[in-house]
Amino acid sequence: MGLFTFIKDAGAKIFGGKTSSEKKADERLDTMRREAAEDRAAEQQLIRMINDLGLEVTDLGVAITDDVAAVGGTAKDQETREKVILVVGNSAGIAQVQDDMDVEDPAPAAIFHTVEKGDTLSKIAKKVYGNAMKYPVIFEANKPMLTDPDKIYPGQVLRIPAID
Repeated sequence: MGLFTFIKDAGAKIFGGKTSSEKKADERLDTMRREAAEDRAAEQQLIRMINDLGLEVTDLGVAITDDVAAVGGTAKDQETREKVILVVGNSAGIAQVQDDMDVEDPAPAAIFHTVEKGDTLSKIAKKVYGNAMKYPVIFEANKPMLTDPDKIYPGQVLRIPAID
């Protein structure tokens, strides 16, 4: 009697099954396929959302890889371009947006502000413009994504346009 040592994964091949490493590879492939299908569904959902918001982008395309979304097409103007970036970037699961859009009517870019705990549009306006009563400028700049000036949340990114 005694203990005999064998190559653990060799047996499955003899019996027509898969080795544990082949099974793990199949599981990884299945996971990658499932994640890719989820990304394609999310891409289509983002495109629908952008179109539903009335943001005019010709040949709009969104491609998601991991937590990065690439956005392409030709935006009507700089404001539309920035709003599309915000719609995509403020979506759960997206950490970065690669802007590959062109613009029909270029203009200076707005700055983006990430909302922090305790922020209000008035506080942001005071900080950026020096006047809390300028909050409607920020609210209007973020329509139609914002529907109420009191409904912003930490982590949300907002457009802050330059004012004259």
